[in-house]
Amino acid sequence: MPLFSSRKEEKKVKVTFSNGLLFVEKADGKQQAFPLEFFPKLVHATEEELQDWTQTDKGIHWNKLDLDISI
Repeated sequence: MPLFSSRKEEKKVKVTFSNGLLFVEKADGKQQAFPLEFFPKLVHATEEELQDWTQTDKGIHWNKLDLDISI
């Protein structure tokens, strides 16, 4: 009996902030921009809080801010 193995492809995104916008670049190179005013927790966050995020199945989660954004 053959053994089958499947690996989930790890999705990588790049998150940056500039000029009042949140930029999310996906692994395929597509980029989305969101006004920070949509996310008051991000507007008032420290640099440390902004950098403490993880990618989830549906988007991005900022750990210290307890904030989720779907992408």
